[in-house]
Amino acid sequence: MDKYQKIEKLGEGTYGIVYKAQNRETNDVVALKRIRLDNEEEGVPCTAIREISLLKELRQNNIVRLYDVLHTEKKLTLVFEFLDSDLKKFLDTYSGDIDVLTIKDLKPQNLLINKKGDLKLGDFGLARAFGIPVRSYSHE
Repeated sequence: MDKYQKIEKLGEGTYGIVYKAQNRETNDVVALKRIRLDNEEEGVPCTAIREISLLKELRQNNIVRLYDVLHTEKKLTLVFEFLDSDLKKFLDTYSGDIDVLTIKDLKPQNLLINKKGDLKLGDFGLARAFGIPVRSYSHE
């Protein structure tokens, strides 16, 4: 773990904590997902095994890269590509006309990709915008 210097805590979930960190050798910024291995009988959680297995096989620009897996007796650390934001933070800070947007139908069919590989959200039929005046629409 001496290879990485933690910069800040990004979040915490059921299985562990995610940190922004810097590789001391390359100066690359990465995300470290630390998974606690509290229960010796259960070992590594099946969700972590599944995530590692899938991400080691996938090499696609729109899927976060898993660079490394570090395993000690007490914890498992997944080293990921660092991304500056998630969709919630992006929408929270969006400076356009929409103050807050709730997308209720987020599914693979509504995540659209162009020929360059750019990912865009589509199908806002069930979306709700807060902070935008409600307009009445009629058939006329």
